Amino acid sequence: MGCTLGRLLADAGQEIVCVVSRTAASARKGGRFLSCRNVATSLEAIPRGVNLVFVATPHAAIGEVSRGLAGLDHLPFNAISVCHTSGIHTAEALEAVGGRGATVFSFHPLQTFPRDFSPRQILPSARGIVYGVDGPPAGVRRARALARLLGGRIVVIPADLRVFYHAACVVASNHLTALLWVLERMTGRLGESRGSFSSLFSPIISATLANAVRTSPAASLSGPVSRGGVETVAMHFDALEKAAPDLLPYFAAMTRETVKLARAKGSIDERAERALMDTIERSTMRIPAQGRTP
Repeated sequence: MGCTLGRLLADAGQEIVCVVSRTAASARKGGRFLSCRNVATSLEAIPRGVNLVFVATPHAAIGEVSRGLAGLDHLPFNAISVCHTSGIHTAEALEAVGGRGATVFSFHPLQTFPRDFSPRQILPSARGIVYGVDGPPAGVRRARALARLLGGRIVVIPADLRVFYHAACVVASNHLTALLWVLERMTGRLGESRGSFSSLFSPIISATLANAVRTSPAASLSGPVSRGGVETVAMHFDALEKAAPDLLPYFAAMTRETVKLARAKGSIDERAERALMDTIERSTMRIPAQGRTP
């Protein structure tokens, strides 16, 4: 994430003056990608003239880095902004350096950064995104200007909802990835290679996502649940019990949420909702105890 955001800054005309990492190898690798020769494993290498410090470390290390920065007497803190890229922590994680007079804020890129992908591969999808921020007024103003520089925008997250916001990001990315893994496994049960799930299902996935984004999840809902198709839903559970019993807990949980969505949409009435929920409950009774969701 640090290399990707650093490259976006460099592409926007900003000079990257220092790259600090825990290992020399990591620092050198980042320096090459960002065309920066000043690489180090110590915060002492940060030059006096710096005006922005990006802390792109794991969550648990942010406080340590903040305290390390606060101990650098050569930095003019009143002229420096310091931000971290954690989605779960607020700007309070930087209180040590903020106490020295630095402008602090959180600056979480609302995007996925898989570790199996290189920064160069991630770069195109990191342009023009949203950043979840918080901090004092001066910090939020600095975050807004920084996001504009990167071609994006900010959403201010209340401090007491920061973890909830991060959970929403997990739903948007990690849970979606898990859903696709379920689909990949079901494709394998059909006798197709697991790798073919994308070619088989990409059109319906793309159309569903486009419809939901263009209108709403409720407006774009289709399928048997939205029509109150109790018999079809029961047949689905029977089929999964035979072909993929390990997926029954997932299928039951998601079918429940689909029933709730159909009811909110108004495509089914209370009677159909109750009949569908009863079908789900009868089907989940057949799931081995160790596989049931709470």
